[in-house]
Amino acid sequence: MRRASLALALGALLSTGCGRPDAETDGSAIDAGNPLEMAARERGVVRPEAATPVGVFERTHELGRDAMCVVPDGAGKWRFSVIAAFGTGLSCIAGGTMVREGDGWRMHFAGAEGCEALVHEEEDELRLPGNLPQQCDRLCSQRASLSGLRLPRASWSAADAGDLRIADRHGNMQRPCGLIDHERCRSVGLDVHVNVN
Repeated sequence: MRRASLALALGALLSTGCGRPDAETDGSAIDAGNPLEMAARERGVVRPEAATPVGVFERTHELGRDAMCVVPDGAGKWRFSVIAAFGTGLSCIAGGTMVREGDGWRMHFAGAEGCEALVHEEEDELRLPGNLPQQCDRLCSQRASLSGLRLPRASWSAADAGDLRIADRHGNMQRPCGLIDHERCRSVGLDVHVNVN
């Protein structure tokens, strides 16, 4: 008798989930009735439908912090600033523009003529190629390089990108993606190449 009751109870539990639509096959990826999900989408914590590079990419590790912000800069064009740390005195700080190319984005680094890279976002991680042109060496101090840099996405929000703080060449915290005036960007050393000692 106990086995029959257990089997019936188990069957009842399994059948209760059968009528529920699967979130992934439902076709409606957004649960508009869920205020938590809606707030997360508004803040850029959850991926929106449009695939653009806008937002924040960031990770912290034992040698420091790697971060990149991307904001719109006209139709089909974006502006970015990036910093990568490799320990004391070894880092890269750069800025420039991005445009769509195929399924990725072409990054053009300011202040380093001929330094550009085709980057892709895979599994919410922006990946720079393992080999960058030699001109890109100007973006980094000593033996550091942006080659192979991987940055996990932290946000899809332009507001978050504008608020991201990155240290300039003097160690002062700046908001390079929040600056509209490109001359002001250059004056803090984030729209051109910077050698950090």
